Amino acid sequence: MQRYFIPTEQFGQHSVVLAGDDAYHIQRVMRAEPGTKLICSNGIDREAVVAITHMTKQTVEAEIVEELPMEAEPSVHVWIAQSLPKADKMELVIQKGTEIGAARFIPFTSERTVVQYDHKKEIKRLERWRKIAKEAAEQAHRNRIPELSSPSSWKELLRLGSQVDLALLCYEKQHTLSFRALLEQALAGEKGGEPYTILIAIGPEGGFTPAEAAEAEQAGYRPVSLGRRILRTETAAMVALSAIMYAAGEMGGGN
Repeated sequence: MQRYFIPTEQFGQHSVVLAGDDAYHIQRVMRAEPGTKLICSNGIDREAVVAITHMTKQTVEAEIVEELPMEAEPSVHVWIAQSLPKADKMELVIQKGTEIGAARFIPFTSERTVVQYDHKKEIKRLERWRKIAKEAAEQAHRNRIPELSSPSSWKELLRLGSQVDLALLCYEKQHTLSFRALLEQALAGEKGGEPYTILIAIGPEGGFTPAEAAEAEQAGYRPVSLGRRILRTETAAMVALSAIMYAAGEMGGGN
């Protein structure tokens, strides 16, 4: 059943209204008709099976058939801080990271970041990234769309480390601290009530500099290695996220 995220104001007590790209997709791509059932979520606290009742060129109206529980989100919140990579690699990180279960994406710039970020294009780029996250969350049947922050500076990223339960820095020269052991220790003492939050920082194509690694450690980040093999920056993000999800018991293993 096709899933769509819609704004809270379009989610009524007994019916929903889909508009814009969603309405276009339902009518032109899905070729839906009155009676077709969909899943709609406001990405916050409501999700339901709905049946289409009426369509115009701009909107699709549907009645709520069944309220659904929101149980698809991971028990651990993972923030992926990704130093801006070249080409469209950030789009890949957002798409696949959303499918795996990331809660937030934080693009940032560091010393070896090759991409020259253009603030004039920030709004357009963020709109595209958020659209990719929305579509990936719908495809993966997520209950929520991951948050996507505006690009941060290196100093801003260091300060974010104090806002989470565990801040990690992927550093290829770190071979003494076990990523697995660190995750097991952290998640074993997971706090009750609020989800445990982990920030994992991934460097650019050239990796972090020794000076950055030292700065991050001073700021409370724990440097970790993802193994003896050198991974591409977009691969490192997915490997780290998958490892955390496995350790948290989100992939049939772990706790």
